[in-house]
Amino acid sequence: MTDRPNTPLLDTIQRPADMNQMSDAQLTQLAQEVRSETISAVSETGGHLGAGLGVVELTVALHAVFDTPKDKIIWDVGHQCYPHKILTERRDRIRTLRQKDGLSGFTKRSESPYDPFGAAHSSTSISAALGFAVARDLGGNVPEGLGDAIAVIGDGSMSAGMAYEAMNNAGHLGKRLIVILNDNEMSIAPPVGAMSAYLSRLYAEEPFQELKAAAKGAASLLPEPFREGARRAKDLLKGLAVGGTLFEQLGFSYLGPIDGHDIDQLLPVLRTVKQRATGPILIHVLTKKGKGYAPAEAARDKGHATAKFNVITGKQKKAPSNAPSYTNVFSDYLLKAAAEDDKICAITAAMPDGTGLNLFAERYPSRCFDVGIAEQHGVTFAAALAAGGMKPFCTMYSTFLQRGYDQVVHDVALQRLPVRFAIDRAGLVGADGATHAGAFDIAFLANLPDFVIMAAADEAELAHMVATAAAYDDGPIAFRFPRGEGNGVDLPERGIPLEIGKGRMIKEGSKVALLSFGTRLAEVEKAAEKLAAKGITPTIADARFAKPLDRDLILLLAENHDAMITIEEGAIGGFGSHVSQLLADEGVFDRGFKYRSMVLPDTFIDHANPSDMYAAAGLNADDIETKVLDVLGIAQIGAATA
Repeated sequence: MTDRPNTPLLDTIQRPADMNQMSDAQLTQLAQEVRSETISAVSETGGHLGAGLGVVELTVALHAVFDTPKDKIIWDVGHQCYPHKILTERRDRIRTLRQKDGLSGFTKRSESPYDPFGAAHSSTSISAALGFAVARDLGGNVPEGLGDAIAVIGDGSMSAGMAYEAMNNAGHLGKRLIVILNDNEMSIAPPVGAMSAYLSRLYAEEPFQELKAAAKGAASLLPEPFREGARRAKDLLKGLAVGGTLFEQLGFSYLGPIDGHDIDQLLPVLRTVKQRATGPILIHVLTKKGKGYAPAEAARDKGHATAKFNVITGKQKKAPSNAPSYTNVFSDYLLKAAAEDDKICAITAAMPDGTGLNLFAERYPSRCFDVGIAEQHGVTFAAALAAGGMKPFCTMYSTFLQRGYDQVVHDVALQRLPVRFAIDRAGLVGADGATHAGAFDIAFLANLPDFVIMAAADEAELAHMVATAAAYDDGPIAFRFPRGEGNGVDLPERGIPLEIGKGRMIKEGSKVALLSFGTRLAEVEKAAEKLAAKGITPTIADARFAKPLDRDLILLLAENHDAMITIEEGAIGGFGSHVSQLLADEGVFDRGFKYRSMVLPDTFIDHANPSDMYAAAGLNADDIETKVLDVLGIAQIGAATA
C-alpha cells in the first residue's frame, strides 16, 4: 500500500536528456509532479523542504535547456537540490535522503556527475562557476566535458562578501558565466541588510503583474529577428525594476526580475541566454520558498528543515523531548545573564532560531544583531563591540565559525579582546553529515594564545559556562555544546562562574584515568559501569577546559595511575594533543606511563543518525571500554570471566 503521488510524466524521466522531447506544456506538468514527489519523499525522510519547493520550476527549466552534466549547475548551499536529484538518475534513492548510506542532503561530487561541486555552506557558487568557466576556456578536461557554468544563488547568500568577490572577479575576466539570483526574500531567517532591501526595491515600485508582463514581453522579443524590440524590452524592464545597476557596475548583464514559478517565462529567457550570452549575465528570478505546499508556505521558516511529516496535514512527527536541548539551555541562561548585565549583547550570522537567539532578539532587540550570512564580519563586529566596552556573545555553529577563522585569529585573539564564542553544533550532528559536523573548533582555537576554551559535559555545566563567559573580561573565551537534547540533569537556578582552567573529579578509581572533555562524559560513565562488572574501576574526570589545561589535575592523575585515556568530540590536534604535550613536557612518559587519545578519526564521516556516526568514530561506550581493556593489556578479560 502506498500514498505516493501519481507521476506519469516523471516516471518516464531517468536523466535530464529524457526531457528533450517534451513540450513546454509537458514541462509545466512535469514540474508539478516533481513538486509532489519532493513533498512525498521528504515526508518520509525529513529534511530541507521549503528551499527545494521554491525552485521546482527553475530546476526543470534549467535541466530542459542546458546539457547537464556537461553544463555545470552549481546550487549554492544545496538545501534546494532535492528536485535536482530526482531528475538526475537518483529518484530511485530519493527516499534515502539524509539516511545512513543514503543520498546526501546537499550536492556531493562523489555521489553523482550531475553534482559538479559540493556545497552545504553558502555563497560559494559564483566562485565555483567562474572556476569551471575559466577551466573550460583554458582547455580543462573532465569526463563529462565542460560547457556552460550556471550558479544558482539565493538572495540570503548574496549577503556574504565572497559572492561579491566572485562577481567582481567574473566581471573583470569577462567570461561567459550565468548567475541566477533566486530571490525569495528569505534564507533560513529573513535576510537582513542593505542588499536585501535593494533587491526588494527592484520590484516593489510597480505591481508584480506589470513586471511579469514586461518579462514575458522581453522573453518573446529576445530571439531573432526582433533585436530592436529586445533592446526596448530590456530598457523597459530595467526602468520598471529601478535599474539592475549594481550588477551591471560589477560587469554583469542584468535581466529580470522574472517569475520563477512560470515555466513560460523561464524557458524562453534561459534559451535566449544559452544562445546569446557572451560574458557574465545575471538573471533575477523571483520565487517563494515552500511554493505549492500550504503547510510550508504558512510556516514561519517556510518549511526550511522538517522532521518526517504527514503530507495531508503537514504535522511533523517529532519524538517527545525528555530533556531540554542544549541550545535552549544556552538561550535561557544567556537571557538570565543579560537581565543582570546590560552590556551583554549577542551576534548571530543568519541563524537566530538555530542558535537560540530568537528569544534574545525579542527580549533585547537593541542588543541582538543578525549580521546575515557574514561570519567574517560578525566576528570582527563582535571584536569591536568588545573593544567598545560591551560583552558580545558571538553565537555560531562550529561548522560556520570556520568561515571567520582569520578574524578570530587576527581581530580577536591577537588583540586579546573578550569576545565570548558560543559554539553550537559541536561534535557530530547526524543527518547533515560531514559538512555540518563541529569537528575542528577545539583544534583551531586551542592553538591560539590566551584563548580560554570550555566544553560542557551536560546542560547544567553549560549553564555555568554561560555565566563563566559573561564574567570573563581578560581575553577571548569559547564554550562548545552539541546539537540535541541534554542528559536530563537538574538545572541550577542560575549559572555560577567556574574557576578558569580547573576540571572536576567525577569518580575515584585506580589503574586507568578517563579524562573527558565535553558530552562524551555520559558514554565514559556507561563504559565505567560495564568495566566495573569486570572488576575494573577507572577514575573519571571532567576536564571542562581544553585551555588552559588543569595541570594539577592532569599531573595528579598521571602520578596515581598506570595509564590515561582522553576522550573528546573533536579532530586530531585538539584537547588530547594538548594533554600529551603537557605530559611530554613534564617527562611523564619517561617512566613508561601509558597514554591514549580518543578523537574523531582522520576522515569525514558521512551522514547517519548521531549514534551511528559516533559508532563509526569509535567514541561510544563500547569503544571506550575496549580502549581501557587494550591499554591495560587485559583485552581478554571479558572472555575469561564470561
